[in-house]
Amino acid sequence: MLKAILFDLDGTLVNTDPLHFKIWHEILQTYNTEIDHSFYKTYISGRQNPQIIQDLIPQLSVSEGAELAEYKEARFREIALELQPIAGLMEMLTWIETEGLRKAVVTNAPRENARFMLEVLQLTERFEFVVLGEEMIAGKPDPAPYQYALEQCKIQPSEAIVFEDSPSGIRSAVGAEIYTIGVASTHEPAVLKAIGASLVINDFNDLQLWAKIKSLLGTEEAVEMKE
Repeated sequence: MLKAILFDLDGTLVNTDPLHFKIWHEILQTYNTEIDHSFYKTYISGRQNPQIIQDLIPQLSVSEGAELAEYKEARFREIALELQPIAGLMEMLTWIETEGLRKAVVTNAPRENARFMLEVLQLTERFEFVVLGEEMIAGKPDPAPYQYALEQCKIQPSEAIVFEDSPSGIRSAVGAEIYTIGVASTHEPAVLKAIGASLVINDFNDLQLWAKIKSLLGTEEAVEMKE
């Protein structure tokens, strides 16, 4: 029986990748590295800053890398003041609340960014808790963040659904044995399915999504609002 729905943040609640790409493009140019969207999706999207910097700018010391990461995220907050939720998200959250299901955010975003994005989207009060990959024993793609979310909800993997947009996030959720729905905001549907997403949607208005939730609940209510 479905008891909780867990959401990634970047790329799932809101499509922030165009902004992250812009900032990383600017930063890496200063290190004589040009990137395109394909490079970004492969080496940056969904990963934590320490791993990104270690892989792409290995000449930096740990302290220099930490300083660069802080700059990058501060720059993001400067230009991300008009974020808009993925289509259908607000209706989805209202439906979850009506059904009495639990909901939480599980993200690799730094704490300050997660707080900032939820505030801009006016979603701070709508999630029971936020799991930060940087505060776990390991972030995504390790399953630890989603395993911790299950523990907090006091539920089994079979009682949850995860929404994720990145390969690292899908690997994390699938590794935690949770039914995972890919959101094709940043990656092609075929990529997300190949990694393990059981279903891929364009946004939260997708009728496939509501049909699946209906089957998991075993009721007609899940699709009433879409008819």
